Amino acid sequence: MNLELTKNSIVVLERRYLIKDENGNVIESPEQLFHRVARFIAAPDAKYGAESDEIAKTAEQFFEMMASLEFLPNSPTLMNAGRPLGQLSACFVIPIEDSMESIFDAVKAAALIHKSGGGTGFSFSRLRPKDSKVATTSGVASGPISFMKVINSATEAVKQGGTRRGANMGVLRVDHPDIKEFISSKEDLSELTNFNISVCASDDFMRAVEKGEEFPIIDPQTNDLFFTDGKPLRLDAKEVFNSIVSQAWKTGEPGVIFLDRMNDGNPVRKIGLYESTNPCGEQPLLPYESCNLGSINLSKMLRAVVDSANPKSMYKYEVDWDKLKRTVWISVHFLDNVIEANKYPLPQIDIETKKNRKIGLGVMGWADMLFRLGIPYNSEQALELAEDVMSFIRKEGQSASRELAKTRGVFPNWKDSVFNENPQNAVRLRNSTITTIAPTGTISIIAGTSSGIEPAFALAYVRNVMDNTKLTELNPILEEKAKELGFYSEDFVQKLVERGSIQDFEDIPDDVKRIFVTSHDISPEWHIRMQAAFQKYTDNAVSKTINLPNSATREDIAAAYLLAYKLGCKGVTVYRDGCRRNQVLSVKKKEPAKEGIVRTVKRRPIVLKGITEKITTSFGNLYVTINMLDEKPFEVFAQIGKSGHSTMADTEAIGRLISLALRSGIDVNDIIDQLRGIGGASQVYGNGGLIKSIPDAIAKVLHNHFGNGKKPKPDMDIGNEVCPECQSKLEFVSGCVICPGCGYSQC
Repeated sequence: MNLELTKNSIVVLERRYLIKDENGNVIESPEQLFHRVARFIAAPDAKYGAESDEIAKTAEQFFEMMASLEFLPNSPTLMNAGRPLGQLSACFVIPIEDSMESIFDAVKAAALIHKSGGGTGFSFSRLRPKDSKVATTSGVASGPISFMKVINSATEAVKQGGTRRGANMGVLRVDHPDIKEFISSKEDLSELTNFNISVCASDDFMRAVEKGEEFPIIDPQTNDLFFTDGKPLRLDAKEVFNSIVSQAWKTGEPGVIFLDRMNDGNPVRKIGLYESTNPCGEQPLLPYESCNLGSINLSKMLRAVVDSANPKSMYKYEVDWDKLKRTVWISVHFLDNVIEANKYPLPQIDIETKKNRKIGLGVMGWADMLFRLGIPYNSEQALELAEDVMSFIRKEGQSASRELAKTRGVFPNWKDSVFNENPQNAVRLRNSTITTIAPTGTISIIAGTSSGIEPAFALAYVRNVMDNTKLTELNPILEEKAKELGFYSEDFVQKLVERGSIQDFEDIPDDVKRIFVTSHDISPEWHIRMQAAFQKYTDNAVSKTINLPNSATREDIAAAYLLAYKLGCKGVTVYRDGCRRNQVLSVKKKEPAKEGIVRTVKRRPIVLKGITEKITTSFGNLYVTINMLDEKPFEVFAQIGKSGHSTMADTEAIGRLISLALRSGIDVNDIIDQLRGIGGASQVYGNGGLIKSIPDAIAKVLHNHFGNGKKPKPDMDIGNEVCPECQSKLEFVSGCVICPGCGYSQC
């Protein structure tokens, strides 16, 4: 099979998925990867009586589905299937009870899961509040936030498969006594850098918000009213809601999980209730459960038909429902096999996962499907198609699960599930849940399509390749349309890179502008309505970001949260453009050059006073000297010891260029922004943070002494604008930070 992989796909596969030898050389092709995964995931069929020729046939089906990029499983399956680690799940929830033993058992469990490539969710709602009495020690409790910091530090120290740090979800019930501290716990973005946080908002709380009433705070130790000064504590619901909104306006967090609604969709409520989700919020799980996710590429679920009414275009497209059905059935078979093939990081996870056999089949490429069909994302037609597509996937997914149950049996907790509440109409399923909408960060890059159900973030961007060459990438569907209608040119592409959207291009037809909309062209209401349309037919939840312009007000965010609740979403995450340091991804128009400004280089005085700081890098100790004039930085000298003549020369050159910029009147903060985050081949921890390269180290010294007065933020802060590995611009989608250039992610 001739694999149709984009340049980005190949970069991501080589960096993160293909097998390498002990020297880091890639020794596996993408085709071999898909064969490796297909064979490993088909093998469990033998447990249910399949002969070797049947297993080989199934493996070929799995291979063709992945190699054609019609379906891809979550990243741990692609990375680890058929390899010694063998851990295939992306999502886990670890319970935390109100004891030191339970807390540190959770820390250990999280470390093992992160090492294997998974992400973890925690509910801290059972922990006693800060400053409450601890009878066994006669001391006072430090509260949930302190233990979140413990897990955050442990996460910082553990790399997933040697490539990235793990991700966590921390949730707290809105009626916990420490809820106010939790809401503001990430106001300082240097804190809890390995956590997404969400408030679990109950139906009672949301009704109190709407009515402007107070709501009671619950003592997690007694599960009864929480007393302070001899009186039960009640908080103003609107005030707490507004604090959530205000913090989300500032930083994009916390998100909100509508926990009662999550549990309304819980198929085994008699067994247990959901308390937390995975890091991106789309997968609620019971304690020690895991879930295996996979996504169908909707842009591949189309067929071309002759468009006789449009002589300029030979083809138009329609949904290929037969192909979609076939893909759903094979995908359900694939994901059920993953449960058997998986090597779970803890024995409890193995046991609990197999009791309910949750799978999470979702979609990616939704925006590209709409582009092909000529349907605007922000239209009633798109909402109707969303419901049609997702209801079809769930219906066929359940049919496939019923078929598996005939030969493999129902999931063990089936007898206590909602599917057996009415014995006369019992539905015998192999899997307790079928559908989930995940972010699809790196797998959508491999598939060469849009992420999850998100609209396109930008229609063109610049990708930095390893030799620092910049490649401009244009959405291929827009490129086809531009060439077909005659408005394609290199100048058009460059302008689009700067603007991100085509809405203010005068020479593009209005019907094209109407179809090719980006995230910031779409009002928050349409974002939420789209999420709700998919949620209506999704067993678990939907991961999506409600993107807002920088000018959005707190009232806009409050309205978005309330609309999401009203329309039946199970959770909501907002991101106001530019609300975090440096902006995750912003496509801005170039400001016109200011006339009459001439920069002059100041002459150096004979004597200057300065400081010298030693900082550790992967090349050895770096000595950075900063000399000052009028208490401002005027020149920089940098010297690296015993690292080779080229490195020493490069270091000296960086210092000279910084000095020239400073003497020319360039603001030191602009210099810091340019240098900070530049990644190198070797990165080390030192001087209180991650040192990525010599330029990054110099930026940290400048920032420490002459920046905005604060210490540098840790490098895992998702406010960093550029990828720490390839320096491409980052995107914030579905609660994840994703690099479209190399697949780096923080989710």
